[in-house]
Amino acid sequence: MTIDRATIAAYVDGELDDIAARRIERAAEADPEIADAIARHRALTATLAAHYGPVAEEAVPNRLLDLVAGADRVDTSLAARREAKRARFGAMQWGAIAASLALGLTIGLRPWLPTEPVAVQGGALVAAGPLSEALDTQLASNQPADAPVRIGLSFRDRTGRYCRSFESAAVDGIGCRADGRWRLERTTPGAAATDYRQAASGSLAAAAADMMAGDALDAGAERAARDGGWRR
Repeated sequence: MTIDRATIAAYVDGELDDIAARRIERAAEADPEIADAIARHRALTATLAAHYGPVAEEAVPNRLLDLVAGADRVDTSLAARREAKRARFGAMQWGAIAASLALGLTIGLRPWLPTEPVAVQGGALVAAGPLSEALDTQLASNQPADAPVRIGLSFRDRTGRYCRSFESAAVDGIGCRADGRWRLERTTPGAAATDYRQAASGSLAAAAADMMAGDALDAGAERAARDGGWRR
């Protein structure tokens, strides 16, 4: 396959111009591997929408609508949209790094608090307290919409570990099972860190797609993995 994952994701999400999109379609017709990659990304998008749809349908807070009401006309050209995405991505990533460092330092100073969602073990961030319990026991296919921790996708990564994406008030991320703990491979600030946030985080979805080997676990495979203790 000669087309990278980011381009395929942009095609599925409708972010390419007509010429680029048509080039992807022609490549998919000639290359089954590209067609399969497109189908997998569409399935991933549908899975995320099914998990997070009820949250994404919540009304936008009035204070944010007020900010938009007086805004100037937005340049919707492809170049402008890409530049805006790069700016938002950079700010989000730096914010996530700062939040992760602050969280690690805070937890390091307060190791006696068992209710913290994250702990430091061997120099790595790992899930603790209610987050660890949710990753151990909660099924993405059967969870209340108002669960304190909401599980997104469950999958195996390229090394064979079970990994799960999650969202919570304190932190969002992806945890992978290793040595009896959930090591946090990706983290971003949780819902409490922002006024409003779309539930299906684009950065986490892209990270999960890049990490997973094969498809995300369906409901039956997820239940079997949980009942088996998330062992390889």
